Amino acid sequence: MRVRVLGTAAGGGVPQWNCACPGCSGARAHPGWRRRHASLAVQAAEGRWYLVNATPDLGDQVEDHPELHPGPEPRRTPLAGVILTDAELDHTLGIARLREADGIEIVATAPVRHALLTGLHLGEVLTPYARLDWRPLGPEDRPLGEDSPLAIGAVPVSAKRPRYAAGLDAPDDGGWVVALRLTDRTTGRSLLYAPALAAWSDTFQRAAESADHVIVDGTFWSDDEPLSSGFGSRTATAMGHLPIDGPDGTARRLAALEGRTLYTHLNNTNPLNDPAAPHHTELRKLGVEVAADGMVIDL
Repeated sequence: MRVRVLGTAAGGGVPQWNCACPGCSGARAHPGWRRRHASLAVQAAEGRWYLVNATPDLGDQVEDHPELHPGPEPRRTPLAGVILTDAELDHTLGIARLREADGIEIVATAPVRHALLTGLHLGEVLTPYARLDWRPLGPEDRPLGEDSPLAIGAVPVSAKRPRYAAGLDAPDDGGWVVALRLTDRTTGRSLLYAPALAAWSDTFQRAAESADHVIVDGTFWSDDEPLSSGFGSRTATAMGHLPIDGPDGTARRLAALEGRTLYTHLNNTNPLNDPAAPHHTELRKLGVEVAADGMVIDL
């Protein structure tokens, strides 16, 4: 099965519309630096794809890749649904862009579904336009349809809620934010996708060790980056994102894994947005990559 990386940026994208930081200014001067919101397209079967997270860039992300285009019939689309790793706005606002469909299949954990229906009132907003077909996402691997060799499962990673869901009556558990495990049952090869990672638990370690490809949260290079950039009042860890560098960073953990390892979900303040930054050399020495928009991973 094939996985297409549709975007690799954190909230706001690179450049962010209201920001003139070095990363955003550099991306305006050098279009090759630009990054769309972090998302994947996953091939469940021939001519059938799922989006992993539905971002505000969804329309452009589909148009960027011919395998996601509609046809040959006027309203036939290869997009079968959306798989959500959390309920954050940057990963769910694109669902509204799918309202022209007869039905929208959404695969999500129970807390994420609750947040979208109760906090965002997604059902009330969209059901006048399209049917919402909810499918559960849990720790057990389940095929993406009877004809699909691809199975998906969730690895809980955080109880962090989106801001709009702070007051909702719902339990705080790891189902609020999950890593997604994708396994091709034909080849046995797998990919672990964790665009947000608040802690590196033993459960996550085991999932990472068993995966052939691991794509993880690269939001911030250092823990104090939000503070030193002047745009935040909390550390990266306090915001629910393990930093790349430092004693508690993820770079050396990734370097110790046997599979291919990559970073995604880069914030606009992350120095890795500059292709010439020396930080890339540090990662290359560890055997760790930075994912690029448009890249393909075959399982």
